Order: sequence, then structure tokens, then C-alpha cells
Amino acid sequence: MANLNIKLVKSLNGRLEKHIATANSLGLRKIGDSTVQPDNAQTRGKIAKIGYLLCVEETK
Repeated sequence: MANLNIKLVKSLNGRLEKHIATANSLGLRKIGDSTVQPDNAQTRGKIAKIGYLLCVEETK
């Protein structure tokens, strides 16, 4: 199963509360934070919601 390397590249200041909560659920709190998440429907949904704040790369 593939994994996704997700990095927060834009600030959470001034964003909708739901978008901040989504970033926090991925483990992203500050600019430059990155995390590795499994490539599944739940993770893809979160990325779709706040994709404009993220940089996503697929890893194995």
C-alpha cells in the first residue's frame, strides 16, 4: 500500500475553523510540518478539503 507525504506550505491563520481542524487531524500545525499518511479515502478527502494549503507527494 502506498503512503502520502503531506507538507503544510501555507499558514493556517485566518482560515475557516473546519480547515484548521482538518489540518490538525493530519498532524499539521505550523508551516513546514510534514507527515506520512496512508493513501486511503479518508486521507484523500482531507486533502481535497484543504489541498490549497498542502504539498502532497506519493511515497512507497
